[in-house]
Amino acid sequence: MKLAFYPGCALESSAKEYKDSTLLVARSLGLQMEEIPDWICCGATAAHMSDEVLAVVLPAYDLLEAKRMGADTVVASCAACYSRMRSANFELKRDPEMAGKVAEALGEPYEGDVDVRHFLEIVSEAAEEQDLKARLKTPLAGLKIASYYGCLLVRPAEVTGFDDREDPQMLDRLVDLVGAEPVDWRYKVECCGASLAFSRPDIADKMSGDILQDAKEAGADLVMVACPLCHSNLDLRQSDIEKRLGADLEIPILYFTQVLGLALGASPRALGMHKHMINPLPLLRRRGLKV
Repeated sequence: MKLAFYPGCALESSAKEYKDSTLLVARSLGLQMEEIPDWICCGATAAHMSDEVLAVVLPAYDLLEAKRMGADTVVASCAACYSRMRSANFELKRDPEMAGKVAEALGEPYEGDVDVRHFLEIVSEAAEEQDLKARLKTPLAGLKIASYYGCLLVRPAEVTGFDDREDPQMLDRLVDLVGAEPVDWRYKVECCGASLAFSRPDIADKMSGDILQDAKEAGADLVMVACPLCHSNLDLRQSDIEKRLGADLEIPILYFTQVLGLALGASPRALGMHKHMINPLPLLRRRGLKV
């Protein structure tokens, strides 16, 4: 199986640490991924709100590029990119009229036959095959982690087919594998507010604030995410959320690739943890980790 890696816009800019930690984990696990040449934006989060054909054309272009390079699977780390690509395949297979419009825009047909998977799925399979526990250099015992899936990994279920839409466990199993404790909490699949942070920050702050407060009340030391937009809302906006809600949160937000990379022996700096607004290092040291 040839894996084509689609980084997407956020991983090349505001979430560079997510890309760096993704590639570091991939190398550590021996995963061979080749970046799609000349990839373009998948359209998240605006295209599907403005033009239904464009919303399919943009991700279909990238999937077609992956097919040209001989890949049968595209791997995305961003949950929004994952969602847009899965949605494009879904629409192309069920709507011949849409498929015709997309073929006209692209100059050739694409039939939705390149599989799309989130990097979490690839890592989870590799971890089971390789006995991840035996390879850990820095077991994360003592850490309580709330796994946050958000909306787009699990919904709509007929498009993503990702785990259980109400109580997914893939991230939680990863937490257990690295020696930390998965936290049982209520907001693991609730929306963080997504791009409402730009148009209605009051609404987004309330939604993200509820997530952070529930994680803290459940005893979590940190929240682990699989989406750069979720990370931005929960980390970058956390001080604004505290002011708006009158709450004291101060809870680090880490990508699952950073957590896994740390357990595999990578340094916090190599994983880009110094780029976050909420510094995780004091917490990690309090929990007895040598970082």
